[in-house]
Amino acid sequence: MSIATEFAAEAHATESAPEQAIEGRSQWYLTWRRLRHDRVAVGSVVVILIITLLAIAAPLFVSLTHHPPDSTYPLTGTTAAGLPVAPGVHGFWLGTDDVGRDLFIRILYGARVSLFVGVVTTAIAAAAGVSMGLIAGYFGGWVDAVLARFIDAVLAFPYVVLALALAVVLGPSLPVIIGVISFFSWAAISRIVRGQTLSLKEKEFVEAARSLGASPWRIMFLDILPNLLAPVLVLATLAIPQAIVFEATLSYLGLGIQQPTPSWGNILAEAQNFYQEAWWFVVFPAAALLITTLAFNLLGDGIRDAMDPRTERVFAAGRKRRRRGRAPARTVAVTAAAGGPEQPSSAAS
Repeated sequence: MSIATEFAAEAHATESAPEQAIEGRSQWYLTWRRLRHDRVAVGSVVVILIITLLAIAAPLFVSLTHHPPDSTYPLTGTTAAGLPVAPGVHGFWLGTDDVGRDLFIRILYGARVSLFVGVVTTAIAAAAGVSMGLIAGYFGGWVDAVLARFIDAVLAFPYVVLALALAVVLGPSLPVIIGVISFFSWAAISRIVRGQTLSLKEKEFVEAARSLGASPWRIMFLDILPNLLAPVLVLATLAIPQAIVFEATLSYLGLGIQQPTPSWGNILAEAQNFYQEAWWFVVFPAAALLITTLAFNLLGDGIRDAMDPRTERVFAAGRKRRRRGRAPARTVAVTAAAGGPEQPSSAAS
């Protein structure tokens, strides 16, 4: 076969190859492939989905148990001594609180508040942080100096002091909580985005867009921003549990969600005097808070590892070690099946 014939055969094979065989794999595809092999991250997603579905289905459980979250049951929900009843007594699945309200229903409605605050404040903080970081990093100069010092001041400010002041002036409420948490969450995102923007604005594709006459805003939001979605996604995933704990802390201190609206924080505040007589009053809301925040944190760690290109080499090294571990067993099995010579025993030697 001549060289020209070989080249023609290779060209024909390349043209007839399936599209997916020669299609490049994007960064998001590689991230998804790594993430779906991370059992901890997948388990965290399942836990978060279950908690979200339970929170959404809270009215359905109210119709099943006939126990609205704010209704008290002094006859069936408390003992003769005025203490909460245990789980499973009188139809209360997880027991009751100090005034005879269904603890399970209140935990579900508390999950609604916590998830809502976590998602909304993170969305606001991400939008504000990305905008501030892009502006500071791209324009530089005095704009960067002013915004960087403002970011440092926000990160150094004690948030509890501001929450106390706002609660005294405006009164504790859900909008105040969202405002306080959003104000103290955007600065960390903005600092990371600023550093990434300082690096990306010197790249060749930004210089090419600038030479073509693109405006600074177009370059920031159409050229630089898509390259920042990966770190922003990781930061947002890790910011949600921080916001949930923030809200629970403020509610526990009496600065957040007020009774009778249920929140994991104010439920724990009421339960602190009953940890000896009614353990379920403390354990179940604390477990809900712990499981939710832990699931989001583990998911954020999994996404961060999946977006790291070095993770693929770690997975490949693990698969190679497992193949090496299985290779001797397959060799012994093949040798035994073929009736190969036996190894001399230590006794014979």
